[in-house]
Amino acid sequence: MSERKLLMIPGPIEFAPEVMEKLGQPTVSHVAPAFMESFGRALELMRKVWLAPSGQPFIVAGSGTLAMDMAGANLIETGDNVLVVSTGYFGERYAELLKRYGANVTFLQSEVGDVVPLETVEAELASGNYKLMTFTHVDTSTSVLVDAKAMGALAQKYNVLSILDGVCSVAGEEIRQEEWGIDVVVTASQKAVGVPPGLALLVASEKAMSAWRNRKTAVGNYFCDWSLWLPIMQAYEGRNPSYFATPPVNLIQALERSLELILAEGMDARFARHKRLANKFRDEMRSLGMIFIPKSETVQANTLTAPYYPEGVNGGEFLGKVGQNGVVIAGGLLPSHKTQYFRVGHMGIVSEEHIDRTVDAIKKALN
Repeated sequence: MSERKLLMIPGPIEFAPEVMEKLGQPTVSHVAPAFMESFGRALELMRKVWLAPSGQPFIVAGSGTLAMDMAGANLIETGDNVLVVSTGYFGERYAELLKRYGANVTFLQSEVGDVVPLETVEAELASGNYKLMTFTHVDTSTSVLVDAKAMGALAQKYNVLSILDGVCSVAGEEIRQEEWGIDVVVTASQKAVGVPPGLALLVASEKAMSAWRNRKTAVGNYFCDWSLWLPIMQAYEGRNPSYFATPPVNLIQALERSLELILAEGMDARFARHKRLANKFRDEMRSLGMIFIPKSETVQANTLTAPYYPEGVNGGEFLGKVGQNGVVIAGGLLPSHKTQYFRVGHMGIVSEEHIDRTVDAIKKALN
């Protein structure tokens, strides 16, 4: 049997052996005392990873898209004005999602590889009566990084709720949810959080929970309704059994272990490691003459890189050759540029060795 290939796509990623060990343990009852302890601890640890000590965490079986849907379903009512600030494919997706709940969506789209200028965002917030603003911290289609701290400050200045799509950033990019005043931060398990696919994760601020409690109409999505999920989260955090939908027992136990590992490293150290290794990888790509989708270093994500293919290189053939050299990377995702670039994820437990193996496989493929 050939050696397993190194997975360097923007999710799923490589996972720690201790996390996979939890995933492979015999499944226990979802009301067993040991599982209640694990679920409760995972909720408590999320507050520390999100840096949101007063936030309300939610752990639900599903994907990052479900976490986005849950935030939208609970905070939007028909006729609400929403500003969507987009840097790629996933901003466009969020706009369509919010329209399903009757939102009046204003859509600000950046140029490919850039961000919407903060002054443009502020001018729009100042001109409209907005209830909510969403933005993608790192768009997986472009690897563009948005200044989340500045966006949170604008949301506070104009008293609008803010949703940060952190699917490709939480536990890899710096996020200080409570300090920066961001109301909801959503993500999925399979990226920098470091757990196999299957968990939708979010933390909501007290302001977001208050807005939900004061809505005038019922939540338009049964499965996403916080009135059904909040008692479950509160029960498990209190180490008590509860039931709405069967939780993914092994995944939640794996989440607890991964969050422990993240906090053992320390959030500041983790942010710095991701930045250091991203810079190392991009320096290597520059040495090969490559340029990137993001137009400047200030908007380059630390969790993934999106280089253009060198001139004359067939993308499909190149990706296949990299795979033959033992590393799996991803093709483009943004529809307008899909065949022009590739994507390399470097998040979670990524190490110097992972970067070196990936660079070596790319060099061999180009040769």
